[in-house]
Amino acid sequence: MAKNKSAKRDHKEKKAKAKKEKSGGKRMKKAEMLQAIISVFQSSPKELFNYKQISKKIGIENQVQKLQVVDLLYDLSAEDIITEVDRGRYRLNGLGTIAVGTFTRRSNGKNSFLPEDGGTPVFVAERNSKHAMDGDKVKVQLFAKRRGAEPEGEVVEILESKERTFVGKLQVAKGFAFLITESKTLANDIFIPKNKLKGGKNGDKAIVRIMEWPEDAKNPLGEVIDILGSAGQNNAEMHAILAEFGLPYKYPAAVEKAADKIPDTISKEEIQNREDFRGITTFTIDPKDAKDFDDALSARRLANGNWEVGVHIADVTHYVKPDGVIDKEAQSRATSVYLVDRTIPMLPERLCNQICSLRPNEEKLCFSAIFELNNEAVVLNARIGRTIIKSDRRFTYEEAQEVIESGQGDFKEELLALNELAKKLRVRRFEHGAINFDRYEVKFEVDEQGKPLRVYFKVSKDANKLIEEFMLLANRTVAEFVGRPPKGKRKKTFVYRIHELPDPDKMENFATFIRRFGYKLKTEGTKSEVSKGINALLDNVQGKPEENLIETVAIRAMQKARYSTENIGHYGLAFDYYTHFTSPIRRYPDMMVHRLLERYLAGGRSVTQKKYEDLCEHCSNMEQVAANAERASIKYKQVEFMQDKLGMVFDGVISGVTEWGLYVELNENKCEGLVPIRDLDDDYYEFDEKNYCLIGRRKKRQYRLGDPITVKVAQANLERKQLDFQMV
Repeated sequence: MAKNKSAKRDHKEKKAKAKKEKSGGKRMKKAEMLQAIISVFQSSPKELFNYKQISKKIGIENQVQKLQVVDLLYDLSAEDIITEVDRGRYRLNGLGTIAVGTFTRRSNGKNSFLPEDGGTPVFVAERNSKHAMDGDKVKVQLFAKRRGAEPEGEVVEILESKERTFVGKLQVAKGFAFLITESKTLANDIFIPKNKLKGGKNGDKAIVRIMEWPEDAKNPLGEVIDILGSAGQNNAEMHAILAEFGLPYKYPAAVEKAADKIPDTISKEEIQNREDFRGITTFTIDPKDAKDFDDALSARRLANGNWEVGVHIADVTHYVKPDGVIDKEAQSRATSVYLVDRTIPMLPERLCNQICSLRPNEEKLCFSAIFELNNEAVVLNARIGRTIIKSDRRFTYEEAQEVIESGQGDFKEELLALNELAKKLRVRRFEHGAINFDRYEVKFEVDEQGKPLRVYFKVSKDANKLIEEFMLLANRTVAEFVGRPPKGKRKKTFVYRIHELPDPDKMENFATFIRRFGYKLKTEGTKSEVSKGINALLDNVQGKPEENLIETVAIRAMQKARYSTENIGHYGLAFDYYTHFTSPIRRYPDMMVHRLLERYLAGGRSVTQKKYEDLCEHCSNMEQVAANAERASIKYKQVEFMQDKLGMVFDGVISGVTEWGLYVELNENKCEGLVPIRDLDDDYYEFDEKNYCLIGRRKKRQYRLGDPITVKVAQANLERKQLDFQMV
């Protein structure tokens, strides 16, 4: 009897198993199934599939779910995502648009494509990237858009490749090597064959160029271009920062050679063609570590009681001729780069520190703007021309400040008079609506090895403001001279420094943000009314804990100043006409301005606008790259400075809020670090972009921009230039 029961049970189990096998194994949710089907078509865009093949590819055995696959194929066909080529056989819809644009590669896998004719960015999965690199010009097949999903596409052709160089640390094994890079645009290490190492050793900082990235290979193949030195060594690290931003870290020998051939004597004929200022009191005021003095001031009291002030600028373009080897290098660099411990000059050292530099007791050629001002600092006359000067004294800012404060010292009469005039010019500028972003700079004192010893803050005093006002006056006067032609004369192409009005949405967000600190800001009205409101706010926050934060957010609400041949004025300075004329040793736009000025003063015809607009765009871009490199060097020194302070506790303020965590700036030394969101483990925090805060989902605790906070130094990662903090 028992035996009979057992046989019956076995029969039942076999029947159930057979039924289960018939109905298939794993079950898949509809949304998951839809995504899996689309992935099959996208990974094989030219192949035909029927429902059975698709089911097999995505691992569906269940008969009911196979029928679901049939339904989904029908839906996708109705949405034009796939096409039914013949009965029951489908292919990815190749009629999706082909677009051309720029590929953006990200190490987190969020690659995207931006069509060149505008439009929204398109997501490109790594498997569909064809190993395109960041900045490549590519042709992309856009997939038919699905409801509720972000647009997606696949790279079908790389049209133009960017220079594929990366900076990182070499990891050398017996038969091969890798470059380990912290690049935000490349997640993969670069494989380097032994014969392409160029003598590089384990732990060296190197620049590597990607030679190829085979379709089926996980890592690109590269060759070493240059060895920068041992990782962690100051020189190697500073050169690595420059190389990372595509900036040159050494001067081409051919350019140095060309500069060495330039004579440093001035001919009698040249002197005769210039206005002579050699007998008039003239001096320079610069930072104590400066070597390139590109501006000097002359001052003399006229018989009528007014002051004649000369703003004398190094005549660089007298020595650097258009399209010569020095000019081409300067144009390519577009600007000098100022890292924490060094200057990477735009011009060869012989020019910037010797021939053109307005050194004391040396005769120098200048391009000058000369003004007659009354005691109220009203400009009665102004002229622009080429001059020869002989500086009587080189002041540091500190030395000039000492004379201003004590009323004693060299050229005290001239310095005190210039200071009074500058103050009146400044008051008038703010009355007209200029914005007073008077921020301090974070500076490092470093030893001979570049190791940071202390942090200090550089504050702008009267001596700095004196120079600033007369440079602004010269720049504005030159821009007005060309930009405001006499009646009946046509405007000529010129290089302007422009600054657009703030973005209204950003200003609205800014006004909302400062309300929680108890401040109000008018965001509508005339240009002058809005800027006066910003100034009143900046005055109000002086000396308060939130001062630095509110200034930072205010600057973020502003547009960036840039160069253009289309003049729209300078909002921040409240000038209708403004240019850069006063720093040709360190900025290429100033050299362009000098050349155009010379041409137009001589009655020359207007130049081609397109050529100069392209140059303006290049110079604006390079200025931004240089600023980013400068910030990276500061960041590196901050991390280096904090390395021996692990475990120490500091008070700070939340200086940035992102979806990955909180940035905190320490009050004591302004070093900034990250509290990763994963460390905020008392709740699940969500990022509220509009209100600059993280909000806990359950407890509703908020971390807002500007909140005071106490943190402990957890990690100092020099490779990533990142400080990690922990909440205390």
